Amino acid sequence: MIKLEGNDLKRQANLIRQDIIQMIYEAGSGHPGGSLGMADIITCLYFHILKHDPKNPEDPERDRLILSNGHICPVLYSALARSGYFPVEKLKTLRKFGSGLQGHPHRGMLTGIETTSGPLGSGLSEASGIAWVGKHDKKSWKVICLMSDAEQDEGNTWEGAMFASKYQLDNLIALIDRNNIQVDGTTDEVMPLDPLKEKYQAFGWNVQEIDGHNFEAIIDAFEKAKNNISKKPTLIIAKTILGKGVSFMENQVEWHSKVINKEDYEKALGELKNAE
Repeated sequence: MIKLEGNDLKRQANLIRQDIIQMIYEAGSGHPGGSLGMADIITCLYFHILKHDPKNPEDPERDRLILSNGHICPVLYSALARSGYFPVEKLKTLRKFGSGLQGHPHRGMLTGIETTSGPLGSGLSEASGIAWVGKHDKKSWKVICLMSDAEQDEGNTWEGAMFASKYQLDNLIALIDRNNIQVDGTTDEVMPLDPLKEKYQAFGWNVQEIDGHNFEAIIDAFEKAKNNISKKPTLIIAKTILGKGVSFMENQVEWHSKVINKEDYEKALGELKNAE
């Protein structure tokens, strides 16, 4: 993969956001808010940070990316297509019967998908298990686990956090999409999470906090985590804006999973095209 820099990363993220709007509109269902909010981070991962090869997707030396909050899979599907794992035209089949682009990622149905995800809270435990294997076998590849902030309500998340700390999995990098919104309201209303940083530190993790829309900060945080030799796993708390890039969706709870109608589609796509 050729690493993108600066404005090229921003343009790629904008293109991915356009894909997200088009995919979810065509499907008639999906989760636009979180997908748009994670576009900058996913872009940095697939076009700068991850060690991966679309021409050899099962490369044993690849980094492993686990999408725990599987409902934001449109952003992942777009990044996979745009980086060459499958034709971009296939994005139009999101949530269609028989398509490999299901509403949650399904391993074996689509090239580039590491694990099947859907039930929130299982991703960190899965990633910890994979990282344990890498550590045990003395491999250089890293495991990246992307999580929502809402799934920190799930007990399995904390089982994974304890496991990763016990086995000194410094090859594991977890990232929390901290947009403060979940399907039923804000995270403060549903189940307050703070002090989130201090909780993970108490569980034996290194913790960084970043602006999830600052490309330099995203890349710097992952580079530090990939060079981690502290015998502690790393958590990156990325402060993001749900619906980022589409003005009427930003920070609006209903856009966690609201259907995009034709008027919404045209307005959202117009804003993104004007931002190119």
